[in-house]
Amino acid sequence: MKLNQLALSMAMIATVSLGALQSATAADYKDRTIKVSHVVPKDHPFQIGIEKYAEILAAKTDGKMKMRGYPDGQLGAELASITSAQAGVLEMALVSTAATASVVKEFGVFDLPMMFNDAREVDHILDGPIGQAQLDKLTDKGLIGLCFFETGFRHLTNSRRSVAKLEDFKGLKIRTIQSSVFIDVFNTLGANATPLAFTEVFNALESKAIDGQETPYSNIYGNKFYEVQKYLSNTAHIYGGAVIMVSKKFWDQLTADEQKVMRDSCAPARDHERKYSRDNDPKLLQELKNKGMIYTEVAPAERQRIRDALKPVYQKYAKNLGEDVVNQTMNELEKFRANKPK
Repeated sequence: MKLNQLALSMAMIATVSLGALQSATAADYKDRTIKVSHVVPKDHPFQIGIEKYAEILAAKTDGKMKMRGYPDGQLGAELASITSAQAGVLEMALVSTAATASVVKEFGVFDLPMMFNDAREVDHILDGPIGQAQLDKLTDKGLIGLCFFETGFRHLTNSRRSVAKLEDFKGLKIRTIQSSVFIDVFNTLGANATPLAFTEVFNALESKAIDGQETPYSNIYGNKFYEVQKYLSNTAHIYGGAVIMVSKKFWDQLTADEQKVMRDSCAPARDHERKYSRDNDPKLLQELKNKGMIYTEVAPAERQRIRDALKPVYQKYAKNLGEDVVNQTMNELEKFRANKPK
């Protein structure tokens, strides 16, 4: 009998202790609603990734920390969203590395033309020490960088002609991100680069104020650019990365456990978003063809000619971005290429 009473007492103590531990853990998370601004449509991989992030966050905090994505620039264009996050008006933003380079110039290294050959190279650089070093630099700018999502490799569309070779770029008025790297890339190729907020692109294409634009297949399809663009070329001229950033003013209000769960939840959400994006690319290309777009495959020899023509851009931005960060990134890429399986 005494043994049974002792066992019962110990079980009760364990139950009470476990309950207290669970209560303490639950108490570390406050009821919060986190808004995330981005500029692309709700069926874009960005929104898919944010919804996965929200799901993971809710599961880890017993539903207390809620996250909601606001697509289509509802809370502002990219640069405006960054400013709002810095001011503490907005909790989070998901913006391109090109836009992020407006506050930390070294993010421009990821936008150098034709830097990456495939997704494995992207993941190695962005998810490794080089990517983390850039994210860490955001802290001094009133932002906390958590991880990288992606829009994927960028391709060219236009309403005037097929682009199959270097000479075909000449004279085309192409909308670019409001980034000096992008502007120099297209001007160097002979086009007329026209920086424009993404929310204004469709109307500019429709009115023929510009001839074309350059975004990944997900943006081309999701924004229905096929309605106002006839030609599509797989130029893959720049890889489109994106940064999940948090307002430091908001971040500093979080408990240590809340900060940890925000960090820990970003990587699985990132992996989900990238997989969705990459699995979807071939399907989207086929859909764009089905919508009537004329697709042109850029041959490897022509791709090399384009790469060679863009060498001056590399040289210029190696100086502007800092030769150390460019050289470090390129050296790491070369080591990875030498060792990765074929």
